[in-house]
Amino acid sequence: RAPTMNKKNQKLFKRILVAEFVDIFGAFFFEKMNPSQDFRQAMSRKFPPILEVYYKSIEHSGMSGTREQDQEK
Repeated sequence: RAPTMNKKNQKLFKRILVAEFVDIFGAFFFEKMNPSQDFRQAMSRKFPPILEVYYKSIEHSGMSGTREQDQEK
């Protein structure tokens, strides 16, 4: 008989899996948005909350001016 996980371990595994997916998703969008002002403009039209998270994360890391540059264009 194959070993099985109990319910607690299954929930933990699912949470870790979701967290990893969110991390990969975020890294992908960061890599696309960081160098491309055009991509950020497309994101502002389609998914404004994702763009807001991007702006807040780079401002939190000490990089500033990106939001202002995007608003000028």
